[in-house]
Amino acid sequence: MIYDTSKYKIWNWKNIHLFHWILNPGLAVNELIFGQRVPKTMLIEKDNSKSLQERTVVPCPHCGEMHAGYKWSQTNNAFKNWFGLYCDRCGEIIPCVRNSTSLFLLITPFPIWIWFVKKWKQTWLKKQPIRYTQLNRDDIADRLYGYGWIRVGLLFGTFMYFSNIFIKLTMEGSIEISVLLIGIPIHTTGGLLFGYIMKLTNRKKNNIQS
Repeated sequence: MIYDTSKYKIWNWKNIHLFHWILNPGLAVNELIFGQRVPKTMLIEKDNSKSLQERTVVPCPHCGEMHAGYKWSQTNNAFKNWFGLYCDRCGEIIPCVRNSTSLFLLITPFPIWIWFVKKWKQTWLKKQPIRYTQLNRDDIADRLYGYGWIRVGLLFGTFMYFSNIFIKLTMEGSIEISVLLIGIPIHTTGGLLFGYIMKLTNRKKNNIQS
């Protein structure tokens, strides 16, 4: 597909946000357990007067539909997208990037799940249309207003802390107490940094003050 580069910035695997999704091992939990996926191609409007979520567009390579990013916000369909993002116009699946750790975890039991994945996918597809009938125009910027970014950051840090513990236990079978203790300040600091960056990134010029 050809996109209007005068209106949009094109994000693909080379973009730092998508590249981080591919490399961060903790995000394997998001993909495999919660079904949170990131499309291979996202378009970001260059109009900086709006928040990042409001500027995000997800194109469908099958029918050309330009989906608003809020369709996959946390109050809509952020999760349960194990097979990709569903296009509610043509019924096809929008391709997504794959986290490297989740790819490794999927390859290992491949001889087992390959016999069931077709049926799982068909069942999943049947459930998708109803999920797109009532959508909320959720704006993450509202949740980051004032000191909201601290709450968002701490929640993210906590989630990443337990996600990394889960990955380590799955791959190594055990974890040292020292690793658990050291991880608390590291993930707390990282979570707060994430929250603050999100606030700056999603800030509306006219309504939200940093």
